Amino acid sequence: MLTRRRLYFLLPDIDSARGMLDEMLLARIEERRIHFLAKRGTLPADLPEATVMQKTDIVHGAELGIVIGGVAGTLGGLLVVLFPPGGVSLQLVTVLVAALLGALFGAWVSSMAASAVPNSRLTRFQAGMERGKVLMMVDVPMRRIQEISDLVVRRHPEAILSGFEPTVVFP
Repeated sequence: MLTRRRLYFLLPDIDSARGMLDEMLLARIEERRIHFLAKRGTLPADLPEATVMQKTDIVHGAELGIVIGGVAGTLGGLLVVLFPPGGVSLQLVTVLVAALLGALFGAWVSSMAASAVPNSRLTRFQAGMERGKVLMMVDVPMRRIQEISDLVVRRHPEAILSGFEPTVVFP
């Protein structure tokens, strides 16, 4: 499995974003690995927009829901096994099934709620985007991080490298 890191660049305007898109494509970064985010309604259609998973806290919500739902399901399963309803004899597998169902339900409910919440990892860029700047997120293989960073600094000194995110699990 190829491990990728998400690099963040804050760009001054749409024209700079278009130039960066061209540079990334010439550097053989696939378009599906390049995403832009700007103030609502200002990003033109020719720039690949960030996905819902990148714009919202849906992934974090699902992770949290799995944990909370799994714990709640486990506790509920234990209660049902220890105090069976109507004298029914239940086995310990009931706890496992309840934990699994709780985790699935928790992930679903939490991700639905989190889909309405902006991505907490992007809050540091919000002020810049409100002033008209454009955020470029590009997912690159670990071995190309320095190469891509150097390319951006060399070709587009107006771009501000704003760090990177650990291993990207979802595209």
